[in-house]
Amino acid sequence: QVQLVESGGGLVQAGGSLRLSCAVSGTIFSQNYMKWYRQAPGKQRELVAGISSGGNTNHADSVKGRFTISRDNDKNTVYLQMNSLKPEDTAVYYCNTIWIGRMYWGQGTRVTVSS
Repeated sequence: QVQLVESGGGLVQAGGSLRLSCAVSGTIFSQNYMKWYRQAPGKQRELVAGISSGGNTNHADSVKGRFTISRDNDKNTVYLQMNSLKPEDTAVYYCNTIWIGRMYWGQGTRVTVSS
């Protein structure tokens, strides 16, 4: 059974930092391409960042230079380090992967950035 469990969200002032974690079980984690998405109130879910099994990363233009995705294959965990947070980063953040042809999502962790 594949499970993704996010943590690390919270309330932070603009300019602050948070680190999100997503613990994965039920897969061979080192083989997973992992992604972080976010969904702001009233908006569609959008891709924030992705990291390949080999550690190659991609970040959305809106977060480039501020957010960093990383992974620890020994801990079966993917991270999203978020710095210089802005009120427009307020959203529920979800991790995501595809395993044996099926897409899996975590339950989400809420990030609120106050101005």
